[in-house]
Amino acid sequence: MSEKKEYSSSSIQVLEGLEAVRKRPGMYIGSTTSLGLHHLVYEVVDNSVDEALAGYCNQVDVIIGLDGTIEVRDNGRGIPVEEHHQYKISTVELVLTKLHAGGKFDNDAYKVSGGLHGVGVSVVNALSEWLEVTVYRDGGIFQQKYEKGTPLGPLKKIGTAKKTGTVIKFKPDAGIFDTVDFSFDILATRLRELAFLNMGLRIVLQEEKTQKEHDFSYKGGIVQFVEHLNEAKEPVLKKPIYFEDTRNQVNVEIAIDYNNSISEILFTFANNINTKEGGTHLIGFRSALTRSINDQVKKLGYEKKVAGGLTGDDVREGLVAIISVKIPNPQFEGQTKMKLGNGEVKGIVESITYENLSLFFEENPTYSKKILDKAVLASQARLAAKKAKDLTRRKGALEGDSLPGKLADCSERDPAKSEIFLVEGDSAGGTAKQGRDRRFQAILPLKGKILNVEKARLDKILSNEEIKIIITAMGTGVGKDDFDADKARYHKIVIMTDADVDGSHIRTLILTFFFRYMQELVEKGFLYIAQPPLYAIKQEKEVYYAYSDNQRDKIIGQIKDKKYSIQRYKGLGEMNAEQLWETTMNPENRTLLRVAMDDLVEADETFSILMGDQVEPRRKFIEENAAKVKNLDL
Repeated sequence: MSEKKEYSSSSIQVLEGLEAVRKRPGMYIGSTTSLGLHHLVYEVVDNSVDEALAGYCNQVDVIIGLDGTIEVRDNGRGIPVEEHHQYKISTVELVLTKLHAGGKFDNDAYKVSGGLHGVGVSVVNALSEWLEVTVYRDGGIFQQKYEKGTPLGPLKKIGTAKKTGTVIKFKPDAGIFDTVDFSFDILATRLRELAFLNMGLRIVLQEEKTQKEHDFSYKGGIVQFVEHLNEAKEPVLKKPIYFEDTRNQVNVEIAIDYNNSISEILFTFANNINTKEGGTHLIGFRSALTRSINDQVKKLGYEKKVAGGLTGDDVREGLVAIISVKIPNPQFEGQTKMKLGNGEVKGIVESITYENLSLFFEENPTYSKKILDKAVLASQARLAAKKAKDLTRRKGALEGDSLPGKLADCSERDPAKSEIFLVEGDSAGGTAKQGRDRRFQAILPLKGKILNVEKARLDKILSNEEIKIIITAMGTGVGKDDFDADKARYHKIVIMTDADVDGSHIRTLILTFFFRYMQELVEKGFLYIAQPPLYAIKQEKEVYYAYSDNQRDKIIGQIKDKKYSIQRYKGLGEMNAEQLWETTMNPENRTLLRVAMDDLVEADETFSILMGDQVEPRRKFIEENAAKVKNLDL
């Protein structure tokens, strides 16, 4: 995949101009939200990674500047600097000012590439307040500056250098984007993926404001990716299964392992793009996996244990897999490249996967039996869960028209205007019911600590009363076949627990349930955490509420005669209905934390560490994060 070809001005082709980008930015980067903002960085980095794919680059540096800028440096060949034969301007200026101008349309310069349908760095230039490009090439240093996509002058040679590479520094246009604040964690997620997917490529992310730095370099590639995902779990195999092959110019690279958990972790990529909605490569892989494991059912004499065979869900329980394909002409469905559409890829991935897995199972009967035993348990649990669901449905316990008696519902029927508070304990639940606005606020009191779903299959989960009433109240159903996020009865689900150790534990148990069984509600931004006050500072008839130690100190500092009393709230029950409404539930005054998953890998790892069986990763996590703990009650 890294055959080296000529890369010069003759490699650059132009398809159309750049005029519409600033008028309709969403058409080119998906949106002008934080998502679109970070896409600017990915577009520049993808150019550097394409140089790595072509065999010319092994280091990329990304720096978040103090002034809100992004700087991306690579040690590739450098953008060609000579005058373009057709447009009579430097090739650098052409690439930065013409839409669809680049070497990616010339299969000699790049065999495969990512990027946003080839719109490239010109879109980044158009949507930036200013951009500066520096190219090291042909023994010289060349530089050009732009404002809102317009060059301030021609490309100039400003010095000499032996090295090669490109440096692009830009500041997004605040007049276009909803926010121009870059997230270190969001960028780290994507850059970590790219480093895993491109064996031997080193990517360094730095943030000048916080002095944070991540150095991503993985010699093991996607095998190391799978090992990283399995770090807080107990792997089934000694080393992940890995295979790579190229057929009809489609390169397929796959790494697979299993662990002792019940969840499936599977990431698919096409030309380094995270295809979150899957596509033809995923369909081919899943088909081959199910077929090859069902072959083992017959070969190892498991037919009696799994009458009718194993389903796809059975064979994927505890699966951890990375599927990476590289294609000369990828077809992505949708503006943001979430789903691969190339029909020919399905058959190629399916045949490569089936052949390699069949060989692995043939040569490793011990591991075949381990994987098969796990799938059989999953099959038995699936049948038990189906019986449990059927039974609870007959009783009306999971149906929307039979809401739990503990639920104090709201009168509003539009989910977008409705919110539900999951409240710790009947006492606090009663207070919340008195203090709420019953027009749009529903209250569901929960009794004690719910089941830790990290360690339980669906059949056991459905026998837990507290989880059952949460499922019923949500209205979405549960399980792969029944869950439907569009049926959610509330678009604000607020976890409201005490500000103590038990409250934190209950909150984590609820978060674990939503992450593992209703993840789409989290992705849609429906899940929130209430922030009740930590302190009430009373001075005569006045009461001031503080939500942090700093706020408490600030309030105390403003009390001129220092005559006051402080109450530390440890439980919601210490507030009356009026206080709870005013501080925690009133949309005019309250603070809610929205639960977001900017980094799915890190989120999965954190839940596995905190709620799983492995003691050592949890001890390490607690030691590393102990200094960050606030308001610890002992």
